[in-house]
Amino acid sequence: MEKINIEKVDSVKLYKIRKMLEELSQKSGRGTELISVYIPKGKQLHEIISTLQQEQGTADNIKSDLTRSHVVDSLGKVVQRLKLLKKTPDRGLVMFCGALPPEGGGPLGSEVVKVWEIDPPKDLKQYLYRCDDHFHVDILKDMLKDDNLIGFLAIDAKDAGWGLLHGDKIEVLSQTGSGVAGKHRQGGQSAKRFQKLREMELSYFYNRVAGTTREYFIDIYPVKGLIISGPGPTKEDFINGNYLEYRLQNMIINTLDCGYSGAEGIREAFAKSAELLSDFRMVEEKKLIEDLFREVNSHSGLGVYGLQDVIELLKNNVVKTLIITDDTNLNRVEGKCRRCQNIQEIIVERRDVIPKKTEYSSKPCPACNAMEVEPNEQDIVDYLELLAAKTGSKLEVVSGSAEHGAMLSSLGKVGAILRYNPGHTKEAKT
Repeated sequence: MEKINIEKVDSVKLYKIRKMLEELSQKSGRGTELISVYIPKGKQLHEIISTLQQEQGTADNIKSDLTRSHVVDSLGKVVQRLKLLKKTPDRGLVMFCGALPPEGGGPLGSEVVKVWEIDPPKDLKQYLYRCDDHFHVDILKDMLKDDNLIGFLAIDAKDAGWGLLHGDKIEVLSQTGSGVAGKHRQGGQSAKRFQKLREMELSYFYNRVAGTTREYFIDIYPVKGLIISGPGPTKEDFINGNYLEYRLQNMIINTLDCGYSGAEGIREAFAKSAELLSDFRMVEEKKLIEDLFREVNSHSGLGVYGLQDVIELLKNNVVKTLIITDDTNLNRVEGKCRRCQNIQEIIVERRDVIPKKTEYSSKPCPACNAMEVEPNEQDIVDYLELLAAKTGSKLEVVSGSAEHGAMLSSLGKVGAILRYNPGHTKEAKT
C-alpha cells in the first residue's frame, strides 16, 4: 500500500505561533483600537497599503482624542512595516497592532503601540481588516488545526471500533457489538437455516458499520485515508462486499491482520502502521521520545534529561537532537548592565518573570555597582533555538499532552540525544 505523504511541520514555528496567539488572545484595548490585518496569498501590497491609509483618514472622525491617536498611530505602524516588504510573503501575512498598557500596567495615556507579524502556517486565502477591542486570532487558530486525518476501523464478526489519528494523538471514537451469533448452531435448528440467519445478521452488521463509518469519516471528520484491521477474514468480507460508500472504499490505504478488533484493535492497528504513517507528527514524536528513552535506559551516555544539563551540553556542541514539550512554561530573564555589559540570567516560571525583571532593574549591577541594569525576557524555546542554531543542533517541540510527551514530562520536560558520550572524552583525558 502507498505511504501517505504529509507536509513536514516545523514544530518550533508552530509552537511560536501558538504561544503568540495565546498571548494576543489575552490582550484587550481600552477602546476599539486594536487592529487585525489578514493579507491573503497573492494579494498586492499596494492595495492593502491604500486601504489602510484610507482607514487612517476615517479614523480622524473618532471622537476620543486618545483612541483616535492610538488608531492612527497603529495604522501608521502597519503601513510603515508593509512598505518595507517587496511583495506579499508566499503564504500571506497576518499583522496585529495596537496601543497597550506597559508591562505591569499603567495609567491612561501610558500605552505603547506594539506590532506583531505572523507568517501563517498554511496558505492564507481570506482578507480581513478589523479595528476592535481585541485581536481577531480565530482564523489563525483554525489554521493550526491538523487537517491530516486518518480513520481506523477495527472489525471482526463480534464487534467493531472506530479511531482517528489527528495531530498529536490517536483517539478511539467508539465501538459496538455485532449481535451476530457464533459459528456453532443451537440444537433444533438445521445447519442450512442457521447459516442463512447468520449471513443475514452479518450483512445487517456490515451495513450498520458502513453507515457509522461514513458518518464519522465523511460527515464529521473528513479523512485523507482509511486503515481497516481485524483478526480473520471478516475485514476482507466487509471490504469485498462493497458495503462502504465508494468515497471511503477509494480511501482504503491498508488492511492489517491484528489480534483484536474494537477499541483495542484501533491501538494495535496504529502501532502496526508506523512506517506507513511515518510523516505524521504524532508518529514522528513517538519515535523521537522512544529514541531518547532507549539511550537513557541503555546507559549509553547518549541520552540526557534535565534543563540545566541539556543547556550545558548544548553550549559545548555535544547535543544532536534537543527535545522539549510545548507545556514547558519557562522564560529566561536577563539583566544586562548598560555600563559594563555584565549579564545576570536566570530561568523562571512565566509567573515570576515580571518580579524578576523588576528586581534586576531596581538593584545595582553586581560588577560595577551602577544602577543601569536593563532587564529582558525570552521564552525558553526561543533561547534554546538560538543555542541550537550556533552548534547545528536540531530542536524539536513535542506535545506535552500526548502519551509519549507525558513520558518526557516525567523527566523534566527537556531531553537530548547526544552526538557522542562526553563521559568517554573525560575518561580519555584522565
